[in-house]
Amino acid sequence: GELGELRRGQLRSLALMKLAQLPRRTASRLPRAAASLARRALSTQPASDDVEESVHDMLRQTCRDFVEAQVKPVAGELDQTHRYPAELVAQMADLGLMGVMVPEEQGGTGMDCLAYAIAMEEISAGCASCGVIMSVNNSLYCDPVMRYGTADQQEKWLKPYASGQKLGCFGLSEPGNGSDAAAASTTATLDGDEWVLEGTKAWITNAHDADAAIVIATTDKSLKHKGLSAFLVEAGTPGFSLGKKEDKLGIRASSTGNLIFEGCRIPKDSMLGPPGAGFKVAMSTLDGGRIGIAAQALGIARAALETATHYAQTRKTFDAPIAKHQAVQFLLADMAVRYEAAMLLTHRAANLKDAKAPYTKEAAMAKLAASEAATANAHACIQVLGGMGYVTEMPAERYYRDARITEIYEGTSEIQRLVIAGQLLKEMPA
Repeated sequence: GELGELRRGQLRSLALMKLAQLPRRTASRLPRAAASLARRALSTQPASDDVEESVHDMLRQTCRDFVEAQVKPVAGELDQTHRYPAELVAQMADLGLMGVMVPEEQGGTGMDCLAYAIAMEEISAGCASCGVIMSVNNSLYCDPVMRYGTADQQEKWLKPYASGQKLGCFGLSEPGNGSDAAAASTTATLDGDEWVLEGTKAWITNAHDADAAIVIATTDKSLKHKGLSAFLVEAGTPGFSLGKKEDKLGIRASSTGNLIFEGCRIPKDSMLGPPGAGFKVAMSTLDGGRIGIAAQALGIARAALETATHYAQTRKTFDAPIAKHQAVQFLLADMAVRYEAAMLLTHRAANLKDAKAPYTKEAAMAKLAASEAATANAHACIQVLGGMGYVTEMPAERYYRDARITEIYEGTSEIQRLVIAGQLLKEMPA
C-alpha cells in the first residue's frame, strides 16, 4: 500500500498514523509532510513542544536514512573525482532540503531554523560537499531573497530555488578583500533602466553550478559601506562569466570559483532591497549562514566521533579492543564533549533566530565552536585509526580535509572572535 512505499524507520508515532491520510507521496517528500503535520497539529491544539520535537526527530531520521542509503556510498568517489553531486542535490530537493525555512507558498518546506540545522548536520555527516551546497542555497541565497525581495522578485528568484529546481550562490568576497566586506570594489552603475556591473567576486561556492547569484556591489563609493547594494544576477547574462574551478583541499564535490562581471547589464528592478542596503543584507545573511556552517561542522565532528568510536571497538591490540586503552578513551571523551558543546551552541542560535531574537553573538559562538570541534575531532579520529586514518579507504582523512574550511568561510575564526567580543562589550559596558 501507500505506506509500503515509505522507507522503513522513517515514520514515528503520530506521523505514521497521519501520513496515511496525506496525498500519495514517496519517502522523498517526508520532510514536507512533517512540516504539514506540524502545522495541522498546531492549528487544532495548543502549541506543544512535543509536537515540534516529534517533527524534528522525524526530519532527523529521514535525513539520516537518506544519507546512509544514498550519500555515504558515493561520498568518497565524489570527493576523489571532484564531481558535482547533481543526482543527490535533486534528491535533496525532493526531500524539501533546498528551502527548509522558506514558506510552502514560496516553494519551500516551511520549517524552522532548528529543523534546518538538524538537516544540515545529518547531510554533512555523510558528505560535507553536499552540506555546503545545501547551506549556500538555503542560508546565503533563499534567505535574503525571502527577507528582502519584492513579491515579483520572490516569484522569479525564490520559488524555483527554494524548491530545488534551481541553485543559487552569493557573491560578497573579492580577490582584494575577504574579511573586510565593506571594501567591495565591484561596482554597479545605473545607466538608464539598467545597472552595469563591473568587477570580480572570489571564492564563490556553487559558482559553476548556480543558476543565479546575489551580488554585493558599490553603488556610491563616497558612502563606503552605506554605499553598497545587493543585486540578483542570472547565470548566462551577457558580461557575466566564471573563472576557473578551484582545486581545493576539501569539500571538493562543490564548485568554487570567481564571478566575473565585465559590462554586465541587468534590469533596474534587479536590486535586492533598497539602495545602500547591501552591507545590511550581507551581514544579516552571514549571521544566518553561520548557523548553517556550524551545523555542517557539527556533521563532520559527529562523523569523526562515530568513525573513531566504531573503529576503537573493533580494532584489537594486545588481545583487546583499543577502546579498552585509556589513551584512546581520553581521545573519544574529548571528541564527544566538543561535539555536544558545539551542538548545544548551534541549537541555541537556531532557537533564537526562530524566536526572532538577536542572535549575532550566538551564531558566531556556534560557528566558532563547531568549526574548531570539527577540525579537532577529525584530527583525533585519524589518531585513533592510526595508519588507516591516513588512507582513502577510510573517511577520516576526508573529514580532516573537509573540516578545515569551516574555520575560514562565512567568517574566519578570528572574525568570529571579533564579533563575539564586540557584542559582549555592548552587553557589558563598564
